[in-house]
Formats: sequence, structure tokens, C-alpha cells
Amino acid sequence: MNTVFIAGHARLPSGMAAKSIYDTLTITAEIDKKYGVIVTAGCTLATVHGREFVQQLLRGYSLQEGIEQPVEQVKQHYLGKAGNALVSALKDLYKQYESYLEN
Repeated sequence: MNTVFIAGHARLPSGMAAKSIYDTLTITAEIDKKYGVIVTAGCTLATVHGREFVQQLLRGYSLQEGIEQPVEQVKQHYLGKAGNALVSALKDLYKQYESYLEN
């Protein structure tokens, strides 16, 4: 298999629909092992539209180039209550990716 599956987690703010289902927000990504490119991504936002939006936003980024650009894209284009949680989960996902590379 040429990909690896990695997850990042963050606390959700109160007052969100997803908070009634999950205590944390999770972003998952299938990442190409050779180039670090996010092949597909998912998250635990409550709406299908939100989950699809995050997937489209993250697909195609290479984590070999760092996490700054995807973080900026989330900050600029996702204006919902979960924005900070998405950024935190994305940064956690990147930490997990770095840990994977070290092993």
C-alpha cells in the first residue's frame, strides 16, 4: 500500500451540533507515503456539507511542505464555530505525520 492513514484531534467549542455527538473534532487523512500529499481527508463535523468542504480544502496538499498553507486555507475559507478546532486538529495531524516520518 502506498498510503498511510493519520488522524488529528482537537476539542470542540460548546454550542456546536457536533458537540452533542463528539467531544472532540477529528480530522483524518490518507497520505501518500512518498510525497506526503493528502489524497483524501475527512472530519467529524456534523454536516455532510462541512465534511465535504474540509475534504476539498485539504486534498492535494503535501505535508512535506509543512502545515502552514493548509492552516491558512482553513482560516480564510472556513468561517464556522469549529474553525479553531479544525486548525488545532490539523496541527495535531501534522504532528502525527512527523512522528510517522521519524519511525
